[in-house]
Amino acid sequence: MDGSRKSILSIRNLNKHYGGVHALIDVSLDLYRGEQLFIVGDNGAGKSSFVNVLAGIILPDEGSELYYEGERMRLKTPRDAMNYGISTVFQDLSLCNNLNAYQNIFLGRELQKRGRMNMPQMKHKTHKLFEDIGSNVPNPGAPAGTRSGGQRQAIAIGRSLLEKPNIILLDEPTAALGVIQRKQVSGLTERLARENCAVVVVSQDMKEVVASADRVVVFRLGRIAAVLTGEDITHENIVAYITGATEGRHMSAGTF
Repeated sequence: MDGSRKSILSIRNLNKHYGGVHALIDVSLDLYRGEQLFIVGDNGAGKSSFVNVLAGIILPDEGSELYYEGERMRLKTPRDAMNYGISTVFQDLSLCNNLNAYQNIFLGRELQKRGRMNMPQMKHKTHKLFEDIGSNVPNPGAPAGTRSGGQRQAIAIGRSLLEKPNIILLDEPTAALGVIQRKQVSGLTERLARENCAVVVVSQDMKEVVASADRVVVFRLGRIAAVLTGEDITHENIVAYITGATEGRHMSAGTF
């Protein structure tokens, strides 16, 4: 734990069993505003379980403790997570392909005026969202299924920002995107961090991780194998911790 900064979210002794499988084992970590924290690890290392706990999708085991700005929190549903200012963009984006950008962003949260949907206000807020995040989504009235990968990602991120979250979780946001689209999404996450949001990114793109991360959390076999900062964030170090080649080595000082 970094005593020089106050964490927005503190996770202590986080455990999760699925029957006989121990998916998360005594995971402790602090999240801070204004940083990009990248989570890496092999399939089955615990990344998805970790994100799903914070998103309110799965319940942690008894004894796990989570604190939001120092106060004990209990996440039982995704709505609980949203009430704490935690928003999640999953890899599949969960967009309705037949709906346009306005409809996707406000799905389930439609603005009303005199008992009818207030589409002009929804359009105005959508354009403002895209302007704020620096994303260009031409013709927002077109169905989401006709958009490019980068534009779909922008719609999903815009939806996640509608209620002004303090923490945003992104699961593989640049997977299957082209080079230009990857740069756009990376620029967007950097901007969110600059605007004092705690940005947590799950990624397998080592170039993206090394180029953008303020901290890198390496999961291995359900545990945090390392939390890397500064000059320790290298491709070689990350791969070594993922594969277990560094077993017995100490993690960087001040990681938690």
